[in-house]
Amino acid sequence: MKIVIVGAGFTGIQLAKRLVNGKNDVVLIDNDDEVVRHAFNNLDCKVIQAEGNNLDVLEEAGIKNADALVCVTSSDEVNMITCSLVDAVYPNITKIARVRNYAYYVDTSSEKAKNRRPLYGVNYMVHPDVEAAEAIANAANHGAITDVMPFGSDYELIRVTIEKGSRLENQKVISLRKITDRPALVAYIETDGETKLPSGETVFKAEDCIGVLVLKQDIPEFLKLCGSNLKEIKKIAIIGAGRVGTIVAEKMIERKSNFITRFLKKEGNPTREFCIIDTDENLAKAAAEKFSKIKVFCADATEESFVEEEGINKYDLAICTTPNYELNIVMAAYFESIGIKNSIALVQNNAFGEIARKIGIEVAVPVRDTVVDSIMSHLKGKTVTGVHTVNDGSLEIMEIKIHQKSPVNGCQLRDIAENGKFLVMMIQKSGTEECFIPIGSTKLEPGDEVVMIVKAEESQHVLEKFGAEQ
Repeated sequence: MKIVIVGAGFTGIQLAKRLVNGKNDVVLIDNDDEVVRHAFNNLDCKVIQAEGNNLDVLEEAGIKNADALVCVTSSDEVNMITCSLVDAVYPNITKIARVRNYAYYVDTSSEKAKNRRPLYGVNYMVHPDVEAAEAIANAANHGAITDVMPFGSDYELIRVTIEKGSRLENQKVISLRKITDRPALVAYIETDGETKLPSGETVFKAEDCIGVLVLKQDIPEFLKLCGSNLKEIKKIAIIGAGRVGTIVAEKMIERKSNFITRFLKKEGNPTREFCIIDTDENLAKAAAEKFSKIKVFCADATEESFVEEEGINKYDLAICTTPNYELNIVMAAYFESIGIKNSIALVQNNAFGEIARKIGIEVAVPVRDTVVDSIMSHLKGKTVTGVHTVNDGSLEIMEIKIHQKSPVNGCQLRDIAENGKFLVMMIQKSGTEECFIPIGSTKLEPGDEVVMIVKAEESQHVLEKFGAEQ
C-alpha cells in the first residue's frame, strides 16, 4: 500500500515505522524542520518538509496514487481540512483524521455513518480519549486481571504471569492439553525481555508473561493454573473526571453484565459501587450532574485524611485517568500500597506501560499506541476487521475475513503454516456465531473470520498470503 501521512509527531512517527516495517510505501509530511530532520534520520521512507494541507504538496507526495491519507497533526482543523481537500479531488482514497476536540468527533463506525457520504471528507475519525477509554473499560469490566482483548462473543486473550510453584511452571506448551481439558491457545510468551511466538517445545518459566486465548468462563480456572486468582471487584474508584474518566464511567455503569462481571459480584449484591474523584471543581460538578446516582468528590485522591475518611483504601479497583500520565502511574502504585487490590493507569505510550507493569500495576493503557492501533486497523484493507499491537509492537494481532478469491480459500491450516511467522488463534465460521480454536486439519472457507497473531515485519507478507483486499 501507499500511504501519505501528514504530521510527524509521536503518532505519525510510530505509524510510519509500523507501516514501513510492513513493507508499505510511506510518505511523511511535516512543516517543522527539526521534526522532519528527526523523521528523516529514523525512518526509511520519503519525508517532505512542507504544509500538508496544500494540494500541490500532496500531489508531489503522490496522493493521486495513494491508497490512504492519514492526518495526525496537532491541529484538528488542519487534519479535517486536509481530508476534505483530498476528498474533493480524490474521493476514492481512504482518509483518516485524528481529532482531540470531542465536539468535532463523529463515530464513523456507526451504521448511520456507513450509509452516507463521509462528513468533512473523513472516512474514519480517531479520537485518543475514546480509544483509550474503550480499552480501560474493557479491562475493568473483565476484572482488571490484566490486559484483555475480546474475540467473538466467547473468547478472550488475557495476559498473565506464570507464578513460581504454579502448575504451568517448567511445563512445555504442548503439555497444556494434558494439564487441562479446557480449550486454550498460547498466542505469545514474554521471556527474558523478548516477546515471541511460542512453539510446542517452548517451556513456561516462572515470571514469564503469556498471552492465552481462552473461553470467558474458563478464565478463573486458567488463572489458577498460572498461580493467580480472579479477584472480586465490587468497589471502583475512577480518579479523573475529564473526558477519558467520563467515557469510562459511561461504559462501565451502563454496560450489561457478562459472565465475568456476574462472577465478580456476590449473591444478593447485583451492582458495583463507583466513585469519581477530581481536584477540578468544574469537572467534579459536571460529573456529579451526569452521574447523579454515584459519589463524586472534589478532592485530592492521594490526600491521607480524605482517603481515610471516605475509605478509599477499602476499594477493590482504582482507575487513574487524569491527563497527567506520570501521575497516573504514581497514584496507581500508591493506591496498591495502601490496600487497593487492583489498579489501571492511563499512560502515554508502551514504554511507560512496561514501567507501570514492572512496578505491579495490573493494567496500563497507552493512549498513543491505542490511536496507532486504531489507525492501523483501518489501513490493512477491507477484509481486515481489526489490528492490535502486542506489548512492544513486535507482534500484531489481525482479524481477517476470508473471501472467495483468497489464496488460502479451501486450504487446511497445516498446509499454509509458516512456523515463527504467524499463528491462527481462532476462527468464526461464515454465517454462524460459532468461534473455536482451530487445529491443523481445519479448512478455511469464504466468509470465515480468522484471528491470527503475526510477527510485525511479516504482516504484509501474511496479508498477501491470505489475500486481504485493499
